Amino acid sequence: MSKSILITGGAGFIGCHVVQLFVTKYPEYKIVNLDALTYAGNLENLKSVEEASNYCFEKADIQDADALDVVFTKHHITDVIHLAAESHVDRSITDPLAFVKTNVFGTVNLLNAAKKAWAGELEKHLFYHVSTDEVYGSLHDGGFFTETTPYDPQSPYSASKAASDHFVRAYANTYKMKTVVSNCSNNYGPNHFPEKLIPLCINNIKNMRPLPVYGKGENVRDWLFVKDHARAIDTVFHKGKPGETYNIGGFNEWKNIDIVRLLCKKMDEKLGREPGTSEKLITFVQDRAGHDLRYAIDAAKIQKELGWEPSLQFDEGIDITIDWYLANEEWLNHVTSGSYQDYYSEHYTNR
Repeated sequence: MSKSILITGGAGFIGCHVVQLFVTKYPEYKIVNLDALTYAGNLENLKSVEEASNYCFEKADIQDADALDVVFTKHHITDVIHLAAESHVDRSITDPLAFVKTNVFGTVNLLNAAKKAWAGELEKHLFYHVSTDEVYGSLHDGGFFTETTPYDPQSPYSASKAASDHFVRAYANTYKMKTVVSNCSNNYGPNHFPEKLIPLCINNIKNMRPLPVYGKGENVRDWLFVKDHARAIDTVFHKGKPGETYNIGGFNEWKNIDIVRLLCKKMDEKLGREPGTSEKLITFVQDRAGHDLRYAIDAAKIQKELGWEPSLQFDEGIDITIDWYLANEEWLNHVTSGSYQDYYSEHYTNR
């Protein structure tokens, strides 16, 4: 096979869509999915490709440097797409060190494993680091995040991702490793763990549970359908210029409260409920500590230089997302049992 690509975090929300795309689109590539299978990693997300001849799974944690060395040697890894991360801001506020261990130490472990495996020919291999728009901080006076916006992380999560971004660029500068970084806005779509706003609301509306909204719901986010993000990662991996950063966004800003109201309206229609039924579930809770007001990505660079742009309008993407959750009740039941219930109670019920 022409490439042996290690995709970290490939059983998670974004990772599973990237794995599925690469396995099916590039049968000549060997795709190695490395995931620790924490609460948000679910092999059920990959049933469609688990029997593919060019796919294999390795259960390992990027905090385990020795395990990474074994995987690189065993599979003759030629390139890395690094998606593995602790990603939920609320969890980072509760346990910042867990985010440092995975997002910072884990990324450095992965960089070291790649540097060792590719010694003497670093220019032939690509380390692609997938990051977030949250590293840029909060926008208060209009404008958009560009690839040159100074970093200003405001939460333990975004600080840990900012640090990992800096390490990737430092390895490129110091060791001449071939790297590329992308920073993406909020994703939504199938397979999303229901601690995040959209799947949480879909699940709660279905079960007539309160819809917790931080503060007044005025925080603004740019939203991108997850399969469009996977397409963007494919584009950057194959066409991106080494050493560059690409911002990936949906050109699609929404206030949180407007997203919740849209979900209520659509869910009432799909479930055959009286209009306005689900809006009665909206419950405003104490705002998140250090909650950034607005994120907005300027994705003009990837659009102009690499030819990528979103394929779906938001209304269409939300319909696809709701329909997927309603059709995959068993998946949802599996991921919302056990420890997730404890987490949900801690972060939302008592606010």
